[in-house]
Amino acid sequence: MTLLLNGQPQEVEARTLAEALAELGYADKVVATAVNGEFVSARLREGVTLSDGDRLEVVAPMQGG
Repeated sequence: MTLLLNGQPQEVEARTLAEALAELGYADKVVATAVNGEFVSARLREGVTLSDGDRLEVVAPMQGG
């Protein structure tokens, strides 16, 4: 299926948000996620089923000072 990952089309085989993050290389990273504009906490990602055309936002925390 095709997702819009941070605004860019991305093909994935995954069916859940957790699977998509693993497939896209985010499995071991600390990130914030949203699907179609709705925040999804890390503990709920396995239960979020994705559909073709969903908008997925993945944001890594920034450090600095």
